Amino acid sequence: MKEIRMEESWKAQLSSEFQKPYFQQLTEFVRQEYKSTQCFPPGRLIFNAFDQTPFNDVKVVILGQDPYHGDGQAHGLCFSVNDGIPFPPSLKNIFQEIQAETGAPIPQSGDLTRWARQGVFLLNTCLSVRAHQAFSHSGQGWETFTDAVIETLSKGREGLVFLLWGSPAGRKAKLIDASKHFILQCAHPSPLSAYRGFFGCGHFNQANNYLISKGKTPIQW
Repeated sequence: MKEIRMEESWKAQLSSEFQKPYFQQLTEFVRQEYKSTQCFPPGRLIFNAFDQTPFNDVKVVILGQDPYHGDGQAHGLCFSVNDGIPFPPSLKNIFQEIQAETGAPIPQSGDLTRWARQGVFLLNTCLSVRAHQAFSHSGQGWETFTDAVIETLSKGREGLVFLLWGSPAGRKAKLIDASKHFILQCAHPSPLSAYRGFFGCGHFNQANNYLISKGKTPIQW
């Protein structure tokens, strides 16, 4: 699997997954899709979340669904967009909630690499998508892979915070050992559901309070 460009600690954790038939089929599917049509994120950034946040540096896990499918938006971190790209509605609502909880101003940049480098693992359940076609790479094996990633974190680490927003993310709670980790669930930050429990959820302060209780440095949201 030389073609998998991924930070070494993650490669070591997931090496057995790469050998499985489903993953080899997935790799072939993604390769063909990127050859034949426009896909996001750019191929070199499919595993960007893993590259930015090594396995032992993860403190908080945030789960998204599939990458943004508009031009220039996705760069391999869930909810994040490249500099200079207008904030998508969910990201706007995330920043609004952080401001309400912490008083921090709304940032100028929607690039969440700054979170990833502090230990926030920004994982989508699907890691690629066709341009302008939401969920077009779902059901091809990505979900099996990212479930394995969540289980690997649950088993191999302790004292992580999992932020599960919306029902698809919420269904992943069963993969996580709640006796070892802190799981927070609420509605998705999308405008369709943010008023049903995302706004006012308090997740960003709760996550930091938990990290502090474990002797870890809190996240500068």
